Formats: sequence, C-alpha cells, structure tokens
Amino acid sequence: MDIKKIIESLIQKACKNLGYENKEVVCSFSNRPELCDFQCNYAMVNCKSLGKAPFDVAEEIINELNKEENDLFIFSAVRPGFINIKLTDVAFSKIANDLLSDENLGIQKNDVKRKIIIDYGGANVAKELHVGHLRSPIIGESLKRLCKLLGDEVISDVHLGDYGLQMGLTVLQLEEDGLLDYYFGKSNEKIEITLSMLNSAYPKASKRKKEDEEFRKKADLYTLYIQQKKEPYLTIYKEIRSKSVEQIKKNYEDLNATFDLWLGESDASEYTDRTVKLFIDKGLTRESEGSLIVDVAREGEHIPIPKKSPDEVQRYENPMPPAIIKKYNGSDLYATTDIATILMRNETYNPDEIIYIVDSRQNQHFEQVFRCCKMAGISPENQKLTFIGFGTMNGKDGKPFKTRDGGLIKLEDIINLLKDKASEKLKSNGVEQDDDNMALKIGVAAMKFGDLSNNVLKDYVFDIDKFLSFEGKTGPYLQYTLVRIASIKRKIEAKASEIVIDNDDERRIIISLLKLISSYGICYKDKSLNLLCLSSYELASSFSTFYNNHKILTENDENKRNSYLALCDLVYKELALALNVLAIDVVDRM
Repeated sequence: MDIKKIIESLIQKACKNLGYENKEVVCSFSNRPELCDFQCNYAMVNCKSLGKAPFDVAEEIINELNKEENDLFIFSAVRPGFINIKLTDVAFSKIANDLLSDENLGIQKNDVKRKIIIDYGGANVAKELHVGHLRSPIIGESLKRLCKLLGDEVISDVHLGDYGLQMGLTVLQLEEDGLLDYYFGKSNEKIEITLSMLNSAYPKASKRKKEDEEFRKKADLYTLYIQQKKEPYLTIYKEIRSKSVEQIKKNYEDLNATFDLWLGESDASEYTDRTVKLFIDKGLTRESEGSLIVDVAREGEHIPIPKKSPDEVQRYENPMPPAIIKKYNGSDLYATTDIATILMRNETYNPDEIIYIVDSRQNQHFEQVFRCCKMAGISPENQKLTFIGFGTMNGKDGKPFKTRDGGLIKLEDIINLLKDKASEKLKSNGVEQDDDNMALKIGVAAMKFGDLSNNVLKDYVFDIDKFLSFEGKTGPYLQYTLVRIASIKRKIEAKASEIVIDNDDERRIIISLLKLISSYGICYKDKSLNLLCLSSYELASSFSTFYNNHKILTENDENKRNSYLALCDLVYKELALALNVLAIDVVDRM
C-alpha cells in the first residue's frame, strides 16, 4: 500500500474533473506534523497558469475530493494554498497491517533490474591498512546492500592495488634488507616473508624514494619486472600479495564488508596491451617525454573544484590534463590498469553501471579514465560510469584523523579502540560478555552509523565517545532499540493479531515507518545513506516514546496487548532490515 501514490492519484483525479491542466501532483510528508501528515502544493505551483488565487484552487480541489466518501483521509485547504492531508485511524491501521503481512515490508523494487559492479575497498597490497581505508568499505558495503534490496544484480569487487610502484618499492627494500637472498640465489635459507616485514619495508621505501632518485628508478624497474612476470620478482610478488591479502580480508571482515570478487590491478594485466593498442589504432595517443598520453580535455573547459558545502562558491582548476597510459620505461600506470579493468569487466559481465567509491581527491583521475573509455568505445554509450568521492574522516580539531606524531592511524588499531571502548561501556551497564564479538559489533556499529549518517561527499568528525552513546542518534541506540523489542518478545508470546492504531504515539510510529520506507529510494538515487540513518533513528525514537508511555507487557486488555505486540514485531522487522542495509549487526543484549 503506497499511501503517497494513493493520495496523489486522488488529487490528480479531482484536478482532472475540474478541468485543470494535467500537471504532476506531488505529495510530501508534512513538516508540521501537529497539523497534518502529508501536504500537497499543487495549487501553489499551478495557480498562475490557472488564473486563480492559490487558496481558491486548493478549496476547489478539496470540494471535489469531498464529493466521494472515503474513510482513509481527511483533506483540508489552508492558506496560502496548501492541501493538508491527515490519515484516519482506519488508514493508519491498514498501513500497519499491510506492512506486517508484506514479505518486502513495503519496499518498492526498481521498475527495471540493472546489473551493477561496485568497486570499493581498494586497499593497496604490501601496505598496512589505515584510517584512510575506512570510508570506502563502509559506504560501498551499504550501497551494495541497498541496490540488492531494490532489485539490482550487484557484483562487488575489492579491486586491490597490487601492481603499482608500491610493489617494486617493497621488493627492493626487502632485498636491500637482506631478506630475499634465497630468491636471488645468494643463500640456501629461505626467510618467510611476514606482515611485520611488510609493515616495516614499505614505509621505509616510500620515504627513501623521495630522497634517493636512483632508488626510485630501481623501484620503477622492479615494478616493470613484476608486470612483465619476470622471475624471481613475480614469485616474490605473489608471496607478498598472499600474505598481505590475508590481513586485508581480516580487516574487512571485522568491518562486516564482503566482496564477490577479490581481484586487483594484476588481474587486468592481460588486457593492458590490448587497451594501449586500441588507443594507438584509433589515433587517440601521442608521445610526451617518452610517455604515451591521451588528451581528454574538452574545448573551453575548466575543471570544477569539488565544493565542501553546497553554499560554497564554485571555483575552477586548469583544463583537464592528459591521461598517461604508458610510462617512459614501458610500465603501466593506474590509468592503464583502470581502463583495462573496465574493458575486462565489460567483456566478462557487461554491466549497466560501474560505480567507484574512492576518496574525493581521486576525482580527476577517474574523470580521465572515464573519458578515455568513452573515447575509445571501451565503455558503451548507454553505460554509466559513476565516481562517488567521499570526504575525509577528521578528528575533533577538524583536521584529518592522525596519531599524536602526525602519522596515519592503523585500521586495526581503530577497530581495537572501538572494541575496547564498547566493552567498557557494556561493563559499566552491567552486561556480561562471553567474548569480544559483541563489543566488536557495537563498536563497528558506532563507527558505521557515525560515518553513514553524514552525506557521503562531506568530511565528518570522528568522535568515538559521541558515536558510542547508547542514547541519541547513534548506531548503538538503534541496536539497543532492537534489544529492547526482542526482550519484550521473549517475555510474552503474542497471538496472531491485527494492529489497531488509536493513539498519537502509535500514529507517530507509522509515519516514521513510512518515512523510513521512502528513504530507500531517495538514498538509491542520491547514492548516500544519510537519510536512511536519520529515518532509522526517527523510528527508534518514536518507538521509545511509545514504549515509555504504554505498559505493553502488563496491559490488561488482551486485544490491545496483542495489537501492541504486533506493532513491536513490525518495528523490529523494519528496523532490523534498515540495520542490515547499513551492514550493522544486531546484538542480543546491551
């Protein structure tokens, strides 16, 4: 039962009967809930073309609506020309029972099922994951679940960075530290490559390349050797990749992020030569300082600098620089492998859309890649290539979240911090824990909700104490609401019963439910989960008010008690579904 569509169709019919122009009727939730549940501004928008005052138009529509009896809505006209709609208790009760019996819980599937590849995660092999790797799996996992819920076929790919310069740097540093002598025939003793070695080697090498040009050039050469599958560099690379991916998988599992594909840049390597040849054959390349480039700038174009807020004045950079698809020494670059990856994905899966969830600072890179793919025909004309650039996670000082000495905080340390803080919170509430799993779920819920409740494009402040509160607009508060409802259900078994709505607290719950259901489609369109977070909190808050004002378990009227319990069941199902989309786990006690 799509209540908004029913209201809109009734008003549309009344307008048609009055001979009004066949303009679209839009109904929205009221921002004055004390006055009505829904509003329509048709009269305000169309009064000029009708040659009448907006209030007169609204009154004529109301009079036409009232010619037909209905027990669901009460229509009224208010100045300056709005149509207010209040739902009757018959309507509220019908909505509640329809939702409870609907296996989709009122969620409307997309009219057209689309195949989407979502590229998120994007960890670099041989590097330890840090705070900068948090937002991509958090946003990507939730967007993936949302698209699936609305009926799309979704393929998620972690797309590991495993073929770039960091691999050559790491191998070279390990060699110079004497840890790879076995592979180069200098020793009979094979030293096992460990995560500890990798965590030490890459930062050291990364610092050296900025100070030592010869070291940088040699690392470039080692990267080329790996891409050419030259031994022993390829074998060393495979061992480093295997050891690193093992840790990356654990980190992502702790964040409740899963992937259908564990591919990386290396998996597109067999497509890179074809990709480069395609550009050459189509006359799209030119040489520049020994490199092969593709000009992607458009005439008269300047590049907009991403705004940090909608109110900020739009500023522009210089025209789009060319994309480099072959380095001076013949090795491939990120642009090459990203273009080749799109070629591979199109030949393998032929998706309608490919979505990339990456730091906003990569915007120019992906714009270059997308333009290259369209110019060369690698991406069909009707295929969408979408870049979602997220803002940074900042500390309370408003600056990017870092250690005291200015270094990047390891992802594993953040997860452990969240887990420890959640464990302390549970202990202070007198909750016994059998293991760390419950604290991990609550800590991760706090972080995810704190992240996703903000618009994906914006920076946000990581405030762990605020995020972990069991009250207010937080992930743990939503988990606690479900724990509370589950406790009610355990204490008394509800008999099959209809929901009968007859008080304001219950009415607010149903309106909150409708807003939550509506938020899925909006989040899908905006590709940001913040409205789903807000709507979930509003539902939990509405239920809390209902719970505090009504004695559910001790209600003497059996019919009313069963109605209350059925309503609790509905709220539980809807809220649990929302948390599942946000990739937040339900816990059994708090």
